[in-house]
Amino acid sequence: MVDRDVAALADPVGESLRGHHAHLARRLGRAATYVPEVATFSAVSADPDPGEWADLARLLGPGEVADMFSHPAIPPSDWEPVFVLQGRQMIWPGRSRPGDPPAGDGTDVVELGADSVPEMLDLVARTRPGPFWPRTHELGTYLGVRDNGTLVAMAGERLRPPGWTEISAVCTAPEARGRGLAARLVGALVARVVARDERPFLHVAEANTSAIGLYERLGFETRKHVTFRGFRTPDGRGRAPEMP
Repeated sequence: MVDRDVAALADPVGESLRGHHAHLARRLGRAATYVPEVATFSAVSADPDPGEWADLARLLGPGEVADMFSHPAIPPSDWEPVFVLQGRQMIWPGRSRPGDPPAGDGTDVVELGADSVPEMLDLVARTRPGPFWPRTHELGTYLGVRDNGTLVAMAGERLRPPGWTEISAVCTAPEARGRGLAARLVGALVARVVARDERPFLHVAEANTSAIGLYERLGFETRKHVTFRGFRTPDGRGRAPEMP
């Protein structure tokens, strides 16, 4: 498999919004963000000036959250910090295609579409794998496993910088854990991504040691440690709004 340049992974949100996800982007100047209900991820240039932050604030609206993902730039002082989370970016090394998928337990991996959104949102609310909205499934392919008709596990494709696809929303209902469902779903997505000559990558919270262990067993390697940050835009009255 062709070795891809990792430069695009320095700004995966911006690269996605300028490229594969341009049809899901809103733009003003050099600031960009996703359309509502797809994602709250936002992007600015590597060294944004106050005007660029002002453009992003206008895009989002007063008192809204800008999830800056792993972008290191800090907005002006009237933007209120909402969260800071330590994590890591892991990549598929690209030296070989994935091996045989983990053995199944009699359940089938199925593709999830718009008709599955209520189930997906319910599973996300129960397991909290990360941000997921009513139109997040439009970012890429989402796969799931149902048990007696109930969705109990899922994973999907999120950011798409050139040559790469991020695997995200990996989650399993508490009653279905210990059956290897997450490994099956991630393995199936890795196979799909590699088949189109791209490389998988993912992000995980540093505190989620069980997920890190799973990804390492599947073949992912840590590329770098990152800090995820979110900010609330000014409320239009010269100060940051109070947290809800």
